[in-house]
Amino acid sequence: MILRKLGLVDYQKTCDDMREFTALRDQFTQDELWFVEHSPVFTQGLNGKDEHLLNTGDIPVIKTDRGGQVTYHGPGQLIAYTLFDLKRLNIGVREMVSHMENSVIKMLYEMGIEANARADAPGVYVEQRKIASLGLRVKQGACYHGLSINVSMDLAPFSYINPCGYRDMEVIDLKSLGYGTTMLQAQQQFISAFETQIFKVEK
Repeated sequence: MILRKLGLVDYQKTCDDMREFTALRDQFTQDELWFVEHSPVFTQGLNGKDEHLLNTGDIPVIKTDRGGQVTYHGPGQLIAYTLFDLKRLNIGVREMVSHMENSVIKMLYEMGIEANARADAPGVYVEQRKIASLGLRVKQGACYHGLSINVSMDLAPFSYINPCGYRDMEVIDLKSLGYGTTMLQAQQQFISAFETQIFKVEK
């Protein structure tokens, strides 16, 4: 797995880069994990409905090709884009989603935070409040897009939408839970948990 830490990058350009990477990859292409942050943006998935955009104001709304409804990205949110060959890993998209959710759950558990996934609403929750969102796109057996973990960010824009299409969905971040985790620490903690899940590596 190649790890790329790209910093604060433009959302649309990053999507274009992921699509190009996926279109050009072959059976020998190494899988990649991209860590990024985005400037404030709402992203609307393939199933996105405008009724879930309540009051977006000056924050742009970008329609994208991942699954799911609308979510918010902003500085202080760790985004991990998973460009993986699912066919080579011999897993399906549902199993990949579970690996991603379980990686976040394991990461939070090791920080002393109890979290869980929900069958009715993909993502990770702490006491019914959403701390991580995810959405994927699969083409020719390979996936892109990924997940976002709220580390230390302005949560107010989540109130301008129905997050992931759920009215009154509460959203939380690590800072609000009392954890002063840096972005670098969050990246390292996620990598450790993710490798355990996806590659069955014991840590």
